[in-house]
Amino acid sequence: MALAAALARAATLLLRGGGGVPPAASAAAVPGISLRIHRQLCGLSTVDEPAAAGEADPWEEAEAEILRDVEPVVELVKDILHSRRYENGGFLSPTEEKVVVEKVLSHHPCVDEKIGCGLDGIMVDRHPEFRQSRCLFVVRTNGDWVDFSYRKCLQAYIKEKYPSHADRFLQKHLVNRSSEPFRVQNL
Repeated sequence: MALAAALARAATLLLRGGGGVPPAASAAAVPGISLRIHRQLCGLSTVDEPAAAGEADPWEEAEAEILRDVEPVVELVKDILHSRRYENGGFLSPTEEKVVVEKVLSHHPCVDEKIGCGLDGIMVDRHPEFRQSRCLFVVRTNGDWVDFSYRKCLQAYIKEKYPSHADRFLQKHLVNRSSEPFRVQNL
């Protein structure tokens, strides 16, 4: 009953204003009608609207799942790159190397090219072009070494495992370089 009265008032307001009242203003002008209900009644998308109380938001659930999945790996890689445990040119411990190879390198879009003739180890060193940055390197069995981006690896992993949410997740957590990658926001 209250909804019918609110709709009647909204229709009256719109008709009096000659249709020139913006939708947000008309919804706000009618007590008891939310913008979400207004959009649904007008056929407008509510995709970016927060879920109503008690409703589970599929995007928020997927985002939380992806963060739970990749955040431990990101934290490990950041710890390796930024800690003093490994000097420049230092090889990862066997345990950390195994995790990096399985959870990171194996998902690189060009993993076969990176490994080349075979993997001898994973090394931490300064990037040859960007000297202020430390990164991970594949050390091949023939002694050659080549850098690889853990970010590219994680992007490929997320796109493969979470295809329906990957673009939105990556845009929010990985593409914006001004923010900390994969930084957990209070969910």
